[in-house]
Amino acid sequence: MPDDVTTDLDACRESLYALMLEAEREGAVAMLVEHARKHGFQAAVSDVLEPVLERAGEAWHRENLSLAQGYVAGKIAEDLLVAAAEAHGDLLLDVKGPVILGNVEDDYHSLGRKMVAVFLRAAGWRVIDLGNDVSPADFVAAALEHGARVIGVSAMMLTTAENIRAVRAEVDARGLKGKVLLAVGGAVFKLRPELMHEVGGDGTAASAIQAPALFDRLWDESMEAL
Repeated sequence: MPDDVTTDLDACRESLYALMLEAEREGAVAMLVEHARKHGFQAAVSDVLEPVLERAGEAWHRENLSLAQGYVAGKIAEDLLVAAAEAHGDLLLDVKGPVILGNVEDDYHSLGRKMVAVFLRAAGWRVIDLGNDVSPADFVAAALEHGARVIGVSAMMLTTAENIRAVRAEVDARGLKGKVLLAVGGAVFKLRPELMHEVGGDGTAASAIQAPALFDRLWDESMEAL
């Protein structure tokens, strides 16, 4: 990538991050839409929005981001996707799924989960978001109630990621092994990819924007178990 393009992207990301911290939601979305007009919505998401959201997630983990700022970050992502839907009438919305999302028991770091929900909905998935601190029984009960074949479980730290083992055990105890699959994610899985297997996950994605492809794969695998 030419140096001038990299410089422009860096400046764009810095501007977006500053607008997000200042809760300038309309200004942030306007800037992203303008970038999308020039380079396409996919570029606006992958080159600008996603790196800024990852930076926000890291700041949240270090407790350098307030709850309000985290909320604005999520709403900016949602607003951009709404704008994309309005600009592209053929954008698929709510035609796949349903799938279940939630933070595992004792985990309250919601920004990453909300980012995943945004990208899944943009890809057409119907998302049932259970929020933070979700028990294994509640994850499985929601999957059975809604007919979901994939449960997305988020955990920020190793201590809470270990709680995913109980979700795996609950799925298996209900006789749903292979029929309801676990997508696991969070900062700790980027640091320790092998943890996905250790806690009983069926797959993970390196970033929120890669989550739709993971859910597509897991859903197809679950259908093969019928």
